[in-house]
Parts: sequence; C-alpha cells; structure tokens
Amino acid sequence: MEDEDIALNSVLGLELNRVFFAVHETANKQKIIEYAREVLRSERSALADAASPEGPAS
Repeated sequence: MEDEDIALNSVLGLELNRVFFAVHETANKQKIIEYAREVLRSERSALADAASPEGPAS
C-alpha cells in the first residue's frame, strides 16, 4: 500500500507541476500554490494523527 501511495503522490506532483507551468497568470499560480500547501498540511496532519495512536499529548 505504501508503494502505491508513493507512486500516486509522484503522479500527482508531476501533474501539479504541469498545470502550474501551463498557467500564465501569476494570480492563478498563487492559487495553485496555496491549494497545494493546504493539501500538504492536511496530509501531514493525517499522518501525524495516524502515527500517534494515543492521540495528541496534553
């Protein structure tokens, strides 16, 4: 399953890169960057939650 996730992330990263360079307007590029950052934050949060089965430390 981990190999599939790595492959999917690679494909998604390449596609995001292709779209980014296809877009010419700076404002739209900024929206792409903000969206990608939000996706990364949510993925990191999900991974952190999965890594600590006891939940966050208090």
